[in-house]
Amino acid sequence: MKDLSSPDAIILLVDSDPVMRSALQDALQSAGYLVLAAGDLGTAVDRLEESRPDLLIIRPYINSMPGHMAATYLRSKRPGLPVLIVGGFLEDDRVNVQNAIAEYFAFPKAYSREEFLAKVAEVLNAVRENRRS
Repeated sequence: MKDLSSPDAIILLVDSDPVMRSALQDALQSAGYLVLAAGDLGTAVDRLEESRPDLLIIRPYINSMPGHMAATYLRSKRPGLPVLIVGGFLEDDRVNVQNAIAEYFAFPKAYSREEFLAKVAEVLNAVRENRRS
């Protein structure tokens, strides 16, 4: 594991499935990211009040709420927060809506750990480049 005294980025990970949340958190931490994990929207709001994450990673559904709605709510608390929705039902109209919002990315499953980490790095790089422009 990398030294997290100066993490590559701070990531808010919101996933109501504890097994998936743990696996994604482990992968992100092993890549040098500081991960703030939340299993529900209330905890995610608390995490936003505690820090300024560089990226929100969220699943398509959080406790039966569509992920894009949860992400929109969280972005109202932290405007401009980049969002990466990972997994699940990304073949419908929500993807078009999500992709029309600035710094809102989608990544369907199935994916390997390496593909997931590559996508996270790609999104963070795109956000940093966009903000420099």
